[in-house]
Amino acid sequence: MRTLLRDKSTIYLASVLVACVLLAVLGMRILSSQTEELQYLRGQQEEMAALREEFLSLQQKIQRVESKAHLANVQGVLQAVDEVFSSVGLRDNIKTVKSIGKKETEDGIEEEADVSVEKVTMNEMVNIFYRLEHAPMILTVKKVTLKQSFENPELLNLNLLVSFLKTG
Repeated sequence: MRTLLRDKSTIYLASVLVACVLLAVLGMRILSSQTEELQYLRGQQEEMAALREEFLSLQQKIQRVESKAHLANVQGVLQAVDEVFSSVGLRDNIKTVKSIGKKETEDGIEEEADVSVEKVTMNEMVNIFYRLEHAPMILTVKKVTLKQSFENPELLNLNLLVSFLKTG
C-alpha cells in the first residue's frame, strides 16, 4: 500500500508539475502575442502622429489660402500682377503682360497671364517671388523662364506664367 501511496504522490507531483509547465507555456504564449500586439499598436500610434502633423500642416495651408481669397479686392490677373510688381517697385521693368484666358474650375475662375519682366537683379527676383507667394490673393506661378540680359549679364529677364484664382 505504501508503494501505491508513494506512487500516487509521485503521480500527483508529476501531474502538478505538468500542469505548472502547461500554464507557464500558455502564459508565455499569451505574453508573446500581447507583446506583438503592443508593437503593432505602437507602430500605428507613430503613423497616426505623423498623419496628424501632416493634417495640421495642410489645415493651416488651407486656412491661409481661404483667408487670401477673402482679403483680395482684385478683379483679374492683370490687376493682381500690377499690384504685386508695384509693391516691389518694379512696375517699370514689366515688358508685357498677356492675358492667356480664363478657365472655370470647381473652386472659381482661374485666369492666367504671361508676364515678361526685364532687367531685374537676383535680389529683385527673390522679392518678386516672395511677393507672389505672400500676396493677399490666390496667385500661383506655373512656369518660369530665366535668361541673362543681353546688355548686362548681371541682370535677368524673366518670363512668368502666373495664375490668379477668383473665388466666387
